[in-house]
Amino acid sequence: MLWTVTTGHPSRFRHRRRGPRRTLRLVLVLGAVAALVAIAVVVVPLLRPAGPRPLFQLPVACGETWQLGTYPGHDDYDVDLFPTEGEAWGRPVLASYAGTVTVAGINGSLGGRTPENPEGPRGRGGGYWVKIDHGGKWETQYLHLLEPPLVRVGQQVAQGDQIGRLGSTGNSGAPHLHYEQRRGWEKVETYFDGSASGITNDDTEYTVRRQSNNCPTG
Repeated sequence: MLWTVTTGHPSRFRHRRRGPRRTLRLVLVLGAVAALVAIAVVVVPLLRPAGPRPLFQLPVACGETWQLGTYPGHDDYDVDLFPTEGEAWGRPVLASYAGTVTVAGINGSLGGRTPENPEGPRGRGGGYWVKIDHGGKWETQYLHLLEPPLVRVGQQVAQGDQIGRLGSTGNSGAPHLHYEQRRGWEKVETYFDGSASGITNDDTEYTVRRQSNNCPTG
């Protein structure tokens, strides 16, 4: 006759086997909770409506008159800025409004157009560029700068602070500033000193002149 020999108490044996399963379930639950929290942190702010439009100013020196324009193929709401007087190369590019720098680097490739070689090869994209977050889901972008930006990512800037110099890096045919205002994910018509620029689409060539009120306070 054969006898079955069992070592240890049955209930204790079952308890030891369930331990790893309970730990695994706990880990899965905690992981799911952490994932939901991470999603909420990212998604909830995106669902909130944009704040009121900041009082953006032209990104150029106080009192200067610049030509704002667009042309077919430029993309809706994009604005190119050219000075109406004096040399374009190296002109100060200023923050349109206070905010936090989120990008300061190279978009695409630089190309070889410089003050010494203005007909050099074009690059791709925006060349040296800066992006500033102004809060309330508003941001501005500044492209084709002459050289590396004068600001860094994470830096707080005030309205009128110089962030770079005007150039022709990237896909640019002549020294100018390509400028955009964005609300959330969308580009919108640019406003300066509370007035609309009138540049809404690129169906036809369009230019307008505006004087900068990006002046030191006090």
